[in-house]
Amino acid sequence: MVTSTFSGEKCDLEGRSILITGGTGSFGRTLLNELLAAHNPRRIIVFARGEFNHFQLQYSLTPEEQKKVRFFIGDVRDRERLIMAMRDVDVVIHAAAQKQVPLAEYNPFECIKTNVIGAENVVQASIRAGVKQVIALSTDKAVNPINLYGASKLASDKIFVAANSLASGTGTRFAVVRYGNVLGSKGSVIPFFRDLVKKGASELPVTDVRMTRFWITLEEAVAFTLSCLPIMVGGEIFVPKIPSMKITDLVEALAPGMPQKIVGIRPGEKLHEIMITEHNARNTVDMGDRYVIEPEWSFWSRPMLSEQGYPVMSEGFEYVSDKNDSWMTVEELKAVLETIPEGGQ
Repeated sequence: MVTSTFSGEKCDLEGRSILITGGTGSFGRTLLNELLAAHNPRRIIVFARGEFNHFQLQYSLTPEEQKKVRFFIGDVRDRERLIMAMRDVDVVIHAAAQKQVPLAEYNPFECIKTNVIGAENVVQASIRAGVKQVIALSTDKAVNPINLYGASKLASDKIFVAANSLASGTGTRFAVVRYGNVLGSKGSVIPFFRDLVKKGASELPVTDVRMTRFWITLEEAVAFTLSCLPIMVGGEIFVPKIPSMKITDLVEALAPGMPQKIVGIRPGEKLHEIMITEHNARNTVDMGDRYVIEPEWSFWSRPMLSEQGYPVMSEGFEYVSDKNDSWMTVEELKAVLETIPEGGQ
């Protein structure tokens, strides 16, 4: 069971029906296990397009757990399939996305179909099906994007925020959760570095010694997402306060003393990551363990968080990985790495 480091009202999902798009991915599997272990939902629908991934996930569950889970093969590009899957669903967590930066650059239309058109399909299907709450996962790469993946996720964020206008009068509410790189997820740098070490590499490639990143574990990402459900009203972008790390410290934690070869920043890559820009500061409030970017126009007749006593960030504020107040040390990284299985989560 995930132990949340995020405060606030407890997320009550007992007896509710939940659908996870991209449910066979790293986040989806971790969320599924948490829901089964601690929240007693009536039903969980795993919605994803990979047949073999469904098969693997299904048989990783106990027979008792399988009774609560529906494995629904489908693609977010297919609106009618989404509508069918969302029948009698209370909550949707939208985790499906094409995330690999180089592949998105080489296959731009495929990225757009999944990340942008797929987002619109989730919105329309949720409204049609009468879903109550929808949370879409975003990324730091959606802020001031310099690659297609980031630009597509920025478009997705805008779609989900604006969807609250489309849903007016229906009871469906949409919000976004934005966080940094997930430590140890499949396809991330940790499995890549570990594989190089296993193959006998004499040095590890580092793009730039100045490079910094926001980091969050899968368990923390799940806990944060669930903690946003009780407080979302519609149109918010929730950003957790999480630590930064230096890429050189990560290499040292993975392979102490191993030489590092500087290879230069790859196309579409940033030196530092940003999750809140100066432009957003006037709409951003501090809730203690998270920032909340409120919509620039109010969708509902309820007081904004800034009118409820939460402080608004000062002019010029930005949340950037190299200017963070919280940093992971090499020793802390080593401790986290010990919990991540070979090949990633």
